[in-house]
Amino acid sequence: MCQILDVSHSRFYLWLAAAPVRAERVRADAEIATRIRVMHADSDGIYGAPRITAELREVGIEVNYKRVERVIREHGIVGVYLCKSVRITAPIPTRTRCRT
Repeated sequence: MCQILDVSHSRFYLWLAAAPVRAERVRADAEIATRIRVMHADSDGIYGAPRITAELREVGIEVNYKRVERVIREHGIVGVYLCKSVRITAPIPTRTRCRT
């Protein structure tokens, strides 16, 4: 099978040995995602990745903001974006730009 897939034997066995670690990471991400959904709902959908990361750390879960961003992105959770006015030479009060 390794010849058909053009994969070395050592690489296959390395991938096979890492399967439990991958499964544990998926389980931990699912657990974090449920906590993130609860925190996001409690904040009325306002909190984004930085605030959720801070909340998770306050609860005692040591997690990196990059991981929180990835989990949020994978599960389609979006915080609120504020619109900021555009700075131009002659200010026009009706002209605004929202960050996307």
